[in-house]
Amino acid sequence: MKTVKLGNSGISIPVIASGCMRLNGLDHKQAAVYLHKCLDLGIHFFDHSDIYGGGSCEEIFAKALPLTASVREKIMIQSKCGIRPNIGYDFSKDHILSSVDGILKRLGTEYLDVLLLHRPDALMEPEEIAEAFDELEKAGKVRYFGVSNHRTSQICLLKKCVRQALVVNQLQFSITFSGMITEGMEVNMDTRGAADRDGGILDHCRLNDITIQAWSPFQAGSGPGSFIGNEEYGELNRVLRETGERYGVSETAIAAAWILRHPACMQVLAGTTNPDRLEEIAKGADIVLSREEWYRLYLAAGHRLP
Repeated sequence: MKTVKLGNSGISIPVIASGCMRLNGLDHKQAAVYLHKCLDLGIHFFDHSDIYGGGSCEEIFAKALPLTASVREKIMIQSKCGIRPNIGYDFSKDHILSSVDGILKRLGTEYLDVLLLHRPDALMEPEEIAEAFDELEKAGKVRYFGVSNHRTSQICLLKKCVRQALVVNQLQFSITFSGMITEGMEVNMDTRGAADRDGGILDHCRLNDITIQAWSPFQAGSGPGSFIGNEEYGELNRVLRETGERYGVSETAIAAAWILRHPACMQVLAGTTNPDRLEEIAKGADIVLSREEWYRLYLAAGHRLP
């Protein structure tokens, strides 16, 4: 499995990660089969959140893949906190610290490789977050820190007080959900794609060595469902199919390869729990699309070039 750098940490991570949001849809035996398939494919980076399944996804993970010392040293575990269902968001020091303790207990591990702040908290106080990060790092409970779904200015505000590098920003990104790309392509234009919705987050992450993790890499825009095989994306699927035939892989693999072709060196979060589909996605890691192929897919998705 090809790798990218985890921010400026110097650590290499696989370009495909396992998103564990749907693990609670499997029983323990099925989960074990899936997780060992991940390891067989070289996918040893696992993404969690304390709200996935109300915490049950982390518990299932721990039962399906017991974290013995030999297993733990070979994998990387990331989890997220900050969302309080039916309440809102909470980046207070107390909530971050208690959330991490709960995550570690459910996973049966002494530390997280990466902790992300899940979604922006309008009431966040960077000073409190900095104190929480310092305590977690000092206690050896978290090795690296990052954010999820944050725009440029929010990251800058955090960095006013947080001394640790923010190595990750987890963002929705796919061929069809490409605002990070369109705003850079349609510069100085009065078009829908020109709208700057994130403060130039793509360039900011590249400039500051923040690894972008692309979530929902096959989702059809902001709505439910995948664009793969979706009649509303007929032209895109035709081009995906033709490109896949040239490389001997599926449309899904090409959609993953499209993300990985970008020089930002992103990581694709595969949310499937189907071992066969996961293997399809993993094949995208071995494909380097040409510029012509990349732009052809971009246009087939309904985007424009000035």
